[in-house]
Amino acid sequence: MTVTAIAAFMVGGAFLSTGTASAATTLAGTCTGSVNGSMGDTVAVAGTSVKELVRKGARDYVNSHFWTFASVWPDSLADTIAGKGALTVGQVPNAAGGTVEGAAIGSAVATALKGANGLGVLDGTKSEVLSAISSTVAKGCGLTTIATNYIAPGSAATNGAGGTQARTDTLPGASGNLSNLNPGTAGGTGGSAPMRDYSGIPTATAGTAVAPGVRYPANGTLPGDAAAPQAGAGDQSGQGADIRDAGNAQSLASNSASNDVQLPMLIAVIVLAGVTAGLVRTWVLRRAG
Repeated sequence: MTVTAIAAFMVGGAFLSTGTASAATTLAGTCTGSVNGSMGDTVAVAGTSVKELVRKGARDYVNSHFWTFASVWPDSLADTIAGKGALTVGQVPNAAGGTVEGAAIGSAVATALKGANGLGVLDGTKSEVLSAISSTVAKGCGLTTIATNYIAPGSAATNGAGGTQARTDTLPGASGNLSNLNPGTAGGTGGSAPMRDYSGIPTATAGTAVAPGVRYPANGTLPGDAAAPQAGAGDQSGQGADIRDAGNAQSLASNSASNDVQLPMLIAVIVLAGVTAGLVRTWVLRRAG
């Protein structure tokens, strides 16, 4: 009986130790940012990481309800939450990642502070202080959880022999790999679209561009070359109508010399001299009078 009791005690202790090891808790250093853990792990934050937010929430409440300054103690509440240790706020989901909302962290903080000294005298005041603290923590906190042991569907998984084997995803009631399914197949297995065909889209093909040496031969001339005949130069009488410059305008010679004085100019000079003489005479007469 003694041997049986000892054996039962050892087996029970082994089961207890196994259960404790499987219940892992991932402690986040702060109440913001990201935290890594295995799927199913409990996520917790340290009470010290929300200490100042608790102080601020309680102090803001006192500032807006000045008659509670003697019964609501922000510093005492901040020290109380710092001494609570790890506060459970969520869990790592069975996915690549997830979130622990700030509201969940604020609710955990308010739960941990229930019955603490410094929340006020009346039950209504205590409830309002806890609500103010929870709201402040919710606004200042929020975590992103990352599952370190997550394996995406279709990726390689480790088998028991230490090697890797490819995962094969199938639809319910179907057999074979999803990559073999085509639309319209029998048995209700058609659900994946075929790869898109982009062969009809015009694209640039190498070798179709004309090299400059072909467009402008070595014995030819480039556009705008000074050595090439320009429009209006030389005798164009021998050129065809399609390439001869349009028009043959010429300047007309004047019938008289360029220094001849014309009649209109002579009349204008005489009139101007007469007007000037009249003005001078009038001015002289006025001075004399």
